[in-house]
Amino acid sequence: MCRSIKTLRPPVLPEEATEEDIRAAALQYVRKVSGFRAPAAHNREVFDRAVDAIAEATAELLEGLEVRGAASRRAG
Repeated sequence: MCRSIKTLRPPVLPEEATEEDIRAAALQYVRKVSGFRAPAAHNREVFDRAVDAIAEATAELLEGLEVRGAASRRAG
C-alpha cells in the first residue's frame, strides 16, 4: 500500500473528494506500481494514460459507494 494515498471517502474525508484529490491519489498509485517518480519521455504517454484511467475508476468508485450513516451522495 502506498502510504501517500489517503482515504477519499466520508467520514475520513469530511467533504467530497475533489478532482485534484482523486488525480493525486491516481498519480501516487501509478508511481508506486511503475517504480518511477517521473517517467522517461518514451514512457510518458502510457504513464499519463494510466493516471487518467485510475482517476476515472476512482471517481466512479467514490460516486457509487454507499457509506452507512452518511447522507446519500447521489441525492440532490
